Amino acid sequence: MDYITLFIVSFAASTILPISSEATLYYYLHNGGDWLYLLISAGIGNTLGSIFNYFIGIKGIDYLLDRGKLSYKSYERSERVFLKWGGWSLLLSWMPIIGDPITLIAGALRYPFVKFVIIVSISKFARYIAIILF
Repeated sequence: MDYITLFIVSFAASTILPISSEATLYYYLHNGGDWLYLLISAGIGNTLGSIFNYFIGIKGIDYLLDRGKLSYKSYERSERVFLKWGGWSLLLSWMPIIGDPITLIAGALRYPFVKFVIIVSISKFARYIAIILF
């Protein structure tokens, strides 16, 4: 059950919801959870959440902006970063505040999906590996 909970929390944390998957991972890790299963649960959940953001970017960016669910300031800041650094900016997708909008922007700008998944997966899993090791 710990792994399913971590998966769900990690998925939700990579959307615009203000949830900490790191704290959940840390809790389960220090209460006897298997580090490999925790890594897989958190990494896959967080990556799938970013894929969800990508598709929201494709289909719903105008809706989010018009309804105030995403601020124009946050959108424009993320778009500037993405246009400056391209796909490499997705390596920042693990970061609080800026990570979620960057994945939305990638979808809105129709960044190639396979490249998106590869770069985001590397970013998400690397963060969780760092948490597990330290």
